[in-house]
Amino acid sequence: MVSSAERYHRHRFPIEVVEHCIWLYFRFCLSYRNVEEIMAVRGVRVTYETVREWCQKFGALYAAQLRKRRSRIGSKWHLGEVFLKMNGVQHYLWRAVDQNGVTIDILIQPKRDRWAALRFFRKLLRASGGAPRVIITDKLRSYAAAKRQILPEVEHRQSRYLNNRCENSHQPTRTREKQMKRFKNPEQAQRFLSSFESINALFRLRRHLLSAACYRRRLTHALQLWRATALAVALP
Repeated sequence: MVSSAERYHRHRFPIEVVEHCIWLYFRFCLSYRNVEEIMAVRGVRVTYETVREWCQKFGALYAAQLRKRRSRIGSKWHLGEVFLKMNGVQHYLWRAVDQNGVTIDILIQPKRDRWAALRFFRKLLRASGGAPRVIITDKLRSYAAAKRQILPEVEHRQSRYLNNRCENSHQPTRTREKQMKRFKNPEQAQRFLSSFESINALFRLRRHLLSAACYRRRLTHALQLWRATALAVALP
């Protein structure tokens, strides 16, 4: 078995510090400097530049491991898009979630025409490994045009009132966008949100629907899965 020192070769801090900083940044609405201060209170002298490098280097790896370990994707997909303005240019964040609220995938694109919908559908099929039973969207015509070409046998329901699950899933992104004072460019936003969606969703346990005992069990399981993910990440 590969040791932690070999997995995080040439990193001065132990794996526990690295994974804890990444967890703080993606789990809570914190900046790199906030994470630096939190770690300083705990006696760990790490700079915000180091935290930023860890998040950029390991965030995508952690997210990929979590996607491999997530539960099976449901057969009902809710699709929606929300606008993001970056450097004065409007882009669109395309998102798909299943009936359980699990994010299947996201994609940032400058348009929301048929070709953009086709690219998003192809990305979803690669991420999920199969087609859904039914998709639910708003009345944007791009979805219907792409669906006829990519998923002709899938049932398609178009209603803005049936798609609240997808619309509500945009809220954590909006909160983080506000804290970060908007995203800088599409590449940075895609890189951050791809990691943020997988890591943050692991700890969104819908506490208001659970008893205290059930919540503690699920939180313990999520923390164990997070630590197992950190150990599973190996540097080349």
